Amino acid sequence: MRTGLELFRVHRQIPTEHLTNVSSAVRAELIRCGVRLKPGDRIAVAVGSRGITHLVDMVREVVTWVRSQGATPFLVPAMGSHGGATAAGQQAILEYYGLSQEATGAEIRSSMEVVELPRGDLSTPVYLDAQAAAADGTILINRVKPHTSFHGRYESGIMKMLAIGLGKRPQALVIHQLGAQGLRDTMPRIARQILKHGNILLGLAVVENACNETMRIKAIPARDIEEEEPPLLEIARANAPALPVTNLDILIVDEIGKNISGLGMDTNVIGRLGIRGQPEPQTPTIRIIIVRDLAAASCGNAVGIGLADITTRRLFNKLDFRATYENALTSTCLERAKVPMVADTDRQALDFALQAIALQDTNTARIIRIHNTLRIDRFLASPAVLEELSNQPGIEVLGQVEPLFDEQENMTADLTP
Repeated sequence: MRTGLELFRVHRQIPTEHLTNVSSAVRAELIRCGVRLKPGDRIAVAVGSRGITHLVDMVREVVTWVRSQGATPFLVPAMGSHGGATAAGQQAILEYYGLSQEATGAEIRSSMEVVELPRGDLSTPVYLDAQAAAADGTILINRVKPHTSFHGRYESGIMKMLAIGLGKRPQALVIHQLGAQGLRDTMPRIARQILKHGNILLGLAVVENACNETMRIKAIPARDIEEEEPPLLEIARANAPALPVTNLDILIVDEIGKNISGLGMDTNVIGRLGIRGQPEPQTPTIRIIIVRDLAAASCGNAVGIGLADITTRRLFNKLDFRATYENALTSTCLERAKVPMVADTDRQALDFALQAIALQDTNTARIIRIHNTLRIDRFLASPAVLEELSNQPGIEVLGQVEPLFDEQENMTADLTP
């Protein structure tokens, strides 16, 4: 390890609003939206593969609300090709999130079977999860946020869950084969067909702030989803996490995973898209990205690892190639599944990065280490970054990390929120 390198703990106070009681907010929204169920109805509650904060509480409240009207709820995975594109894999993801029958009051019915709905003037088929289609109604729960591959009126949210999540692998494949433009333009048109011909009752839209806290919850009747989602996207965009500086030599990311972002890391945070033929974001500019570990909730899916330059043996050993490749093949972006240079330890990974940037003095290296791209309010920074941060409000330097590495040559300093 080259001598002289220092990293300091930093707390960045980000002005945010958040809900103090998520469960009560869900209950209030379900009452406000005015949707009513019939006794005896079978209601599918669609849940995706993202790690939404308070997700168990949200699902439990929806299930309780459904039962209060004499209807019977069950959960369906709405996650396209995730979970290795298998029913068991998708159920395992929901169970890992704690969405068991004991916790939510509803069983999981996972299937990769789909039914085809009328396509209207679309040239592509329109699919809907068979379990959801067989129900008397479907409720969707999803976070609304900027997408990692394109930008438009609809990005990640209820409309995308309708078109891709509930369309399982067949529809995810169809849409992704159209590229970023297909995601932006065709995805909403497919969602409209499902709203028109499916059994959708409402969507519970969730907006999180830059600290991964729930700031807005809105229950939207099916007829209003198309109009009411875009304003929520703009709120999410204005409150999205971002690095405190726009130019770095090295970014160290403690964990990546599908529960964190569709690409393991939010492309809007790291400034890398990884789609052949599409321009890369102008900011931030990061010379080397190191990814240290894979979140357990990602269930081995390390898609997005190809956006990094260096990884660790620790992460590599957790990689499920089948799940990762299935996701990459469905999205048609193979670069995002490529394995970067593998270092045996964290110390070696940082050594590789410092050699690659080839600075005469490592003290001048601009380095930030974050837990993941959802949480950027607490991080480690090098002196060169601290100098720039000194002019920013809300920055508190908590002290130097000593030592940087433990006896196994892995990084010290736990950044877990």
